Amino acid sequence: MEKDQLAALASQLSHPSGEKGLEIAEMMNETNSGMTKNAISNLNLTSGDAVLELGHGNAGHLNFLFSFSERIHYTGLEISTLMNQEARQRNKNLIEAQKTTFVLYDGKQIPLPDNQFDKLFTVNTLYFWKNPVEMLTELSRILKPKALFSLTFAHRSFMETLPFTPYGFTLYNPDEVMTLVLESDFDLNYEDSQIETVMTKEGQAVERQFSTFVLENNK
Repeated sequence: MEKDQLAALASQLSHPSGEKGLEIAEMMNETNSGMTKNAISNLNLTSGDAVLELGHGNAGHLNFLFSFSERIHYTGLEISTLMNQEARQRNKNLIEAQKTTFVLYDGKQIPLPDNQFDKLFTVNTLYFWKNPVEMLTELSRILKPKALFSLTFAHRSFMETLPFTPYGFTLYNPDEVMTLVLESDFDLNYEDSQIETVMTKEGQAVERQFSTFVLENNK
C-alpha cells in the first residue's frame, strides 16, 4: 500500500466514517474479539453493575457482555458518528429494554456526570489519546471510588510490525503504560498478558501480544 493509503487506513481505524468505515468496523470487531473478551472477563461483572466502554465500534460484542449478567446497564462512548449509529442499529433490542445507552463525545471531555460507573473497559483506543494522563483523569472522574477499569492494548513490539501505525498511532510497552498509570488516580490491581494468533488482511497468521491492565479507581 502507498503512504496515502496507509494514512487513510489509520484514520479509519481511529475514527471510522463513510462506507469504508463500516467495513473497517466489521474487521475490527472480528480481529479484536479476543482482546475485547479478555477485557470484559477481567471486570468481574456482577448484577446491578453500570458498565462503560470507551470506543465501542459497531458494538458487536454486547451479547458476550450480557452473558455475564442480564441485570447490568451498558453505556458506550464513541467519537465516530457512524459507529454510534451502527451500534444503535445493531442493538435496538437492548436500547428498547433500557439496558444500553450510546453517547457521542469529542475525544477529550466526557459528557457524563461524576461517580456514575462501577466498571469500565476500553480496547485498542489508548494509541489515539492525545493526552493520556488527562484522559485517565476524566475517566476517573466518571467512575465510582474503587471501580474497576480494564485497559487493553497490544504491545509496541507487535504494533510496530503493522504498516499503518506510523500514521497517528502512539505505541506503548506495558512499562510505558504503567508510567501513565502512576501519574493518574488509578492503581494497578494486576496485569493479564496474553499471546493470540490473529489473521492479517492478507490472510497470514501472526502472533499478537497484548495486555489488560486491571486498574482500580482510588481518587
